[in-house]
Amino acid sequence: MSERKIGIIMNGVTGRMGLNQHLIRSVLEIRNRGGVKLADGTVIMPDPILVGRNENKLRAIAAEHDVERWSTNLDQCLADPKNEIYFDSGMTGMRGDNVSKAIDAGKHVYCEKPLSTSVESSLKLAAKASRAGVKQGIVQDKLFLPGMRKLRRLVDSGFFGKILSVRGEFGYWVFEGDWQTGQRPSWNYKKELDGGIIVDMFCHWRYVLDHTFGMVNAVSCIGATHIPERVDENGQRYACTADDAAYGSFELDGNIFVQINSSWTTRVYRDELFNLQVDGTEGSAIAGLRDCKTQHRVNTPRPVWNPDLPNPINFREGWTEVPDNDEFENAFKVQWEMFLRHVVVDEPFPHDFVDAARGVQLAELGLKSWAERRWIDVPKIDGATVLNA
Repeated sequence: MSERKIGIIMNGVTGRMGLNQHLIRSVLEIRNRGGVKLADGTVIMPDPILVGRNENKLRAIAAEHDVERWSTNLDQCLADPKNEIYFDSGMTGMRGDNVSKAIDAGKHVYCEKPLSTSVESSLKLAAKASRAGVKQGIVQDKLFLPGMRKLRRLVDSGFFGKILSVRGEFGYWVFEGDWQTGQRPSWNYKKELDGGIIVDMFCHWRYVLDHTFGMVNAVSCIGATHIPERVDENGQRYACTADDAAYGSFELDGNIFVQINSSWTTRVYRDELFNLQVDGTEGSAIAGLRDCKTQHRVNTPRPVWNPDLPNPINFREGWTEVPDNDEFENAFKVQWEMFLRHVVVDEPFPHDFVDAARGVQLAELGLKSWAERRWIDVPKIDGATVLNA
């Protein structure tokens, strides 16, 4: 068995997502399990180098997790030929420039969403990566969650008949930071630092909808800044300039209508932090992060509206759990393994920078819809769009 060591520049691992999901639960987990095994017996072994601006944090993370390499000099890391992949989960406003530098250095690039701060710059990065001949990928983790994979299984089997509508609820209460510490960084609530839930979540909703039900054709969105002031990590009060809730509607191919509420100002009364209900002519389903339940037309109860009597039906009892029928691993780790195979043996990887640009596009149009208080058509983005960027 031969080993194919591959250097990965990991920028942004001092943040919550970069550290927990990408470094610890993905790259290091792959390393600790003996790498990614290929059909010919070769093993892809990730060799990460941690990059950031805070030397003390990098040194501590490297020591705690047995990572030999770390640096505060990104240019030096990009110049090292044994580093073949550049990964970015840092602040959105810096990502576009760093990705561009990585492409110039001939690195394959895999990064968190959004790819950049505008659809125009995202398309330019997609075009640049294509011209350079480097592999490119964007994180689309929710597609690999157990609940969403079970839901996709239902779609592919034709369980729903004609899909009519999709309704989603995402979010939780993020503490303001005064009497309890907030669970999200303060930049999320500052528009000038590219914060806001529309920019954050509409990229997710784009790939979930496109890859599960049909391409998004139109969007209507109302955003809100419900909490006007919060307290940051240093105990300082600041004005919130970005949206903390978004109420979005989307029209898809096949005349499927979608509503998704996204909020950091809601208290949870549902099974999971994210639920997606799909209704079709033959049946319905409710998917969360891990679970998925169904109700077929033959099992649908017959309620009658009568507010003068107690409800006689226990509606939750009429739903059936979709079995696992598979082993589901961490969604981020699964996609990391796919991208490593894509780089080394050119296995297909559909979640490229074109897909990333579509997500940024929906966020841009969601903000535009909110500003202009109207429905907005979503132009198609494809390979030809990238060539003209």
